[in-house]
Amino acid sequence: MKFTDEHVQLQDTLQKFIDREINPYADAWEEAEIFPAHELFKKMGDHGFLGVTKPEAYGGMELDYSYSVLMAETLGRVHAGGVAMAVGVQTDMCTPALAKFGSPELKAEYLAPSIAGDRVGCIGVSEPAAGSDVAAIKTHARIEGGDWVINGGKMWITNGMQADWMCCLANTSEGHPHRNKSLIIVPMDAKGVERARKLKKMGMCSSDTAQIFFDDVRVPVGNVIGQQGHGFTFQMIQFQEERLWGAANVLGGLDQALEATLEYTRDRQIFGKSVLDHQWVHFKLAELATEIECLRALTYRATELYVSGKDVTKLASMAKLKAGRLAREVADTCLQFWGGMGYMWESKISRFFRDGRLVSIGGGADEVMMSIICKLMGTLPRRKKKEGASA
Repeated sequence: MKFTDEHVQLQDTLQKFIDREINPYADAWEEAEIFPAHELFKKMGDHGFLGVTKPEAYGGMELDYSYSVLMAETLGRVHAGGVAMAVGVQTDMCTPALAKFGSPELKAEYLAPSIAGDRVGCIGVSEPAAGSDVAAIKTHARIEGGDWVINGGKMWITNGMQADWMCCLANTSEGHPHRNKSLIIVPMDAKGVERARKLKKMGMCSSDTAQIFFDDVRVPVGNVIGQQGHGFTFQMIQFQEERLWGAANVLGGLDQALEATLEYTRDRQIFGKSVLDHQWVHFKLAELATEIECLRALTYRATELYVSGKDVTKLASMAKLKAGRLAREVADTCLQFWGGMGYMWESKISRFFRDGRLVSIGGGADEVMMSIICKLMGTLPRRKKKEGASA
């Protein structure tokens, strides 16, 4: 994947924005366990950051996905992972299906103001009993008159306390779990929507994460994205971008963790020399730097193929799997080299340790990624035919 002058310009502009509008407030937002999404997103929308790959007709730049990946990697340098994640939900998790398959009316009402930063979105897939197993969701919607009537609930919803709308996956018919679901736009101020509670997490503290309930929530039938019954497929397509974005975002965080650890271990003295001067330390950091570059190469290759129109489900799943594993390894190793200071809540590496742990869970757990990879490699055990079944 080759970066053009336009890529570099976007990265430089975004980094300056992060240094000016996000990082100086990151500690306060972490302590408050929420950041002002509407205020920040409006500033980002004014700079064009929320619609890099979205259609020009709705306020986007209509650039290819490599620009979104570069933006995700740069956002990895935000000093609070929860803020970067919340931006990613807006740009690459709740809006891709709407941009690709939504009606012009839905795009005008929800996509355009989300690109402008006037509305905050969220994605409603996970439920208490259906996280990685998307097919197992219980939230359902039935048509009554000219409305969908929605009942159920969603869990672990990023931006959930501040969102103006949700891209909600719901069962809209009986039948096969991969063909009975639809993506429906739900205004969060609709009657019957309850933001039950803001969830307290071990990491990503600056991001507001909510549990949501739906009690006979009515939305227009036209709020369905694309065709009824295609929601599972649309969400799987949406996951490709989410997982590429996640892997790229981790890269920025990994770079930052390694840089901070090099600086700390170079200054910290132990047994008459700096921590970094001990062979085990600088050898291990060299090994981790190599692993980070391997992840970067994988992520960039998957992105290049995706931009060319290829299905990158396997490579995106590999990148997501490797990103989660490496986030844990780098955070744990670097924290060890920080010693007691690394164990302190306020240290940079401690926050990265807590924030990074989500990568192996959110957007599809490691085990789900391995199942997808195995399926696409053809390595899953073949199912035995039932006795008496015809050949």
